[in-house]
Amino acid sequence: MPRPRRRMKAPQHNQQANSPAPSPTARPSPPRPTGPRVWQPKNKRTYTLKVLVASIVAGFVTYYSRLAGIGKSTSTSDVLTTVPDSYALCAEEGRVYTVDEQNPSVDCLLVVKDRLLATGTIDDIRTHWDGHQTRLVNTFYGGEPQAKKPLTVLHTPKGSIIVPGLADAHAHLTMYGAKMELNLEDATSMDDVLDRLEAYARAHPVNFTSDEEEAWIEGFGWDQTRWKGWRGAFPSKTDLASRPLLAHRALSLSRVDGHALWVSPRALDIAERSGKLPGGRWPRAGEMQGGEVVWEDGEVSGVFLDAAMALVPVPPPTEATLEERAERAMRDALRVGLTSVHDAAVDGSMWRMFKRMADEGRMPIRVYAMAHEELDGYWGGEFERVDGYGREGRLTMRSVKLFMDGALGSWGAALLEPYADKPDTQGIMRLEESELRDVVRKFWDDGWGVNIHCIGDRANKAVLDIYEELLAGNASEAEARRPRIEHAQIMRAEDLERTGRLGVIASVQPTHATSDMGYAETRLGPERIKGAYAYQTLLRSSRNGVLPLGSDFPVEGINPLLGFYAAVSRLDRSGESPHGSGGWYPQERLTRAQALKGMTLDAAYASFAENAVGSLSAGKKADYVVLDTDVMREDAPYAEILKTKVLTTVVDGRIAYGAI
Repeated sequence: MPRPRRRMKAPQHNQQANSPAPSPTARPSPPRPTGPRVWQPKNKRTYTLKVLVASIVAGFVTYYSRLAGIGKSTSTSDVLTTVPDSYALCAEEGRVYTVDEQNPSVDCLLVVKDRLLATGTIDDIRTHWDGHQTRLVNTFYGGEPQAKKPLTVLHTPKGSIIVPGLADAHAHLTMYGAKMELNLEDATSMDDVLDRLEAYARAHPVNFTSDEEEAWIEGFGWDQTRWKGWRGAFPSKTDLASRPLLAHRALSLSRVDGHALWVSPRALDIAERSGKLPGGRWPRAGEMQGGEVVWEDGEVSGVFLDAAMALVPVPPPTEATLEERAERAMRDALRVGLTSVHDAAVDGSMWRMFKRMADEGRMPIRVYAMAHEELDGYWGGEFERVDGYGREGRLTMRSVKLFMDGALGSWGAALLEPYADKPDTQGIMRLEESELRDVVRKFWDDGWGVNIHCIGDRANKAVLDIYEELLAGNASEAEARRPRIEHAQIMRAEDLERTGRLGVIASVQPTHATSDMGYAETRLGPERIKGAYAYQTLLRSSRNGVLPLGSDFPVEGINPLLGFYAAVSRLDRSGESPHGSGGWYPQERLTRAQALKGMTLDAAYASFAENAVGSLSAGKKADYVVLDTDVMREDAPYAEILKTKVLTTVVDGRIAYGAI
């Protein structure tokens, strides 16, 4: 912060030292006036007339210079954290990537308040600005001459580019905030996990004479497939009890995919005393629909899959905690260039929190919320459909989120044939096909959009069967309702084609492919893997050319450039894959243009917002991002993408992060 300037005093001269001594014969000078010196004209009438004429001439000169100055501009090289109501923004050499088929790359944008008025060259922009000013004069001043504002022209740094505001088509805002409180994602061993838990426990001591609810420690992100020397199976309660500081704490640790919960012996004790276990005991294998309690040597191991996670009575977060988590996620989203997020499981408490934030104008990004409750049957009446809700119109809810199966990493993805590396299971179906059909029909008939989580080929086939019945070959119905499959991860070849033919939107997460590629083929075998993470095939099959991209954060990192990198390279962050530096099944890579469209215009289409956001086109919202590197150059090394930084994130024409 710059220091405040001091007001400088006038220099104090020593008259005795610097002035000649007065002559004893000199006449004393008259006293000098003490007030300000005012110049007086010799002829006041002549002077007044000259001033009047000069004022009139100056007025005409100022007016006509402003009127003529409409085609000119005022430029600035200052770094701005705020911008005027209207301005032009230019990047060098056509490095504004618009995702607009009519003008895919341009030099400049013209922003008027929260909208894009035009795109093109600087001459195009000046012409549009001139027309805009003329329309304002004709509209508000009846065509009478008025002073027109000059155009402020801003420039991005050399080498930078401008792209539409980035969107994440599948994420979890409050879950991200929770993960950042105790993040276990990059732990490389069991000891690493336990060390982090012990450090957290020391920093958050508990008084065991108080309520047991206060003793819970919640963590997120463990992944046993990344632990060095680990046997590959799930961890257990005994691993947590091996450290004295943890042995008597209630720990609830979510796996990285959110489909498995690992808990401590104390957490199991609390659950057993809660009186909420079905039949007063832990379910055995096959006894629980949609979930599984993992047993080991005749005891509950401490790991719960999918629906069974609800048996662990973790205290729900308070309203204040939910809001803190959401605010953290939204701040971090802006830092990485996200202006829109599709939150893929918003329960009633989250929805009330989002509405309150929207009402108070505290929602800095656009949120497309998918309603979700862990309830049987139809619960759509618990929510309301809204579009552009709140003080700034940034909150929308038009669809529900349902779950069909679990995740591949926890052997929960529902497969048509047994797992290659665990032949005693075919995964978990959260609902049987007939039950899901009835539930989906109720939401569909009540006007909700339907988005369904499907990982395994059995789950994807079942949901496509249901959508095919609902759509009945009606292309306009698919366009109006926009049914979605979330993940669309493992599919038969015929279902990859059927997804596109029906007009069903496959919402995919490219970083899932690069995170899973180390074990996915071991799970699925050499034939089934050919229909997994098949992004280019899905896009080619799509009737409307739409493939929205997301991250599923906090399952993956929040930075959308990680997904962009994974989509175009099929490599991990070190530049490697099981198939070498050429990429994992490289035929399924997306081009850079396809990937950018997937995380802008396609994501907007999947949330019914393609007419408002998703591309830098005249009339749309002025949501855009300035990146310091041209990631769109097809000849640029992939590694440059991972080094790219967001300089500026703009929502509704205003700077929300960074500077210009």
